[in-house]
Amino acid sequence: MATEEEEARTVLGLLNGLAKREYLGQEELSDEFLKEELMADASEDDFLALLAKIKSLLKNIVSANMDVNQLEAFLTSQTKKKGGINSAQATAFSKFWRSNRTKIHNSIVAKCTWGNKLKGMSWRIDIKSQAKHIEQINTPTAIVELQIAEQNSDQEPDVVRFEMDEVKLAKITKDLDVMEEQLAAYCQ
Repeated sequence: MATEEEEARTVLGLLNGLAKREYLGQEELSDEFLKEELMADASEDDFLALLAKIKSLLKNIVSANMDVNQLEAFLTSQTKKKGGINSAQATAFSKFWRSNRTKIHNSIVAKCTWGNKLKGMSWRIDIKSQAKHIEQINTPTAIVELQIAEQNSDQEPDVVRFEMDEVKLAKITKDLDVMEEQLAAYCQ
């Protein structure tokens, strides 16, 4: 029987191997390789049972992109559940997720995006003080600057600048509100 420290180290190794294979693109880390490196003395059934449990829990943690508080609550519930994990395994999950959450999240986001992406946006409101027609003086105008970068590119982002009057700005704001409502409806 392995000590808690050895068990935590084994689970941490499995988590690192699975994360590298499933989320960071290192397909050469097969189940057989992980067993040989981390649990060579264990039976095939014991290894596969532990691997399935860890994969399932890792998938839940990653898909929810759990913060530290959510993770602790989740791991506590798993330690109390029959057939769940023990405290050494929970410690390994906690240690792993604290150091790999951002890397895994960024990898998943990069896989899910395509085309160009918005890197930044800035804006300001100007008041026209001179114009050809007197009715255009003192009208507010929104000046918008978008920084758009190609996916997975280290090049400087392209900059797009444009201006909008009050009517165009109101239309875009309304369209963004509709988009936000639809996104909220799909997320619930």
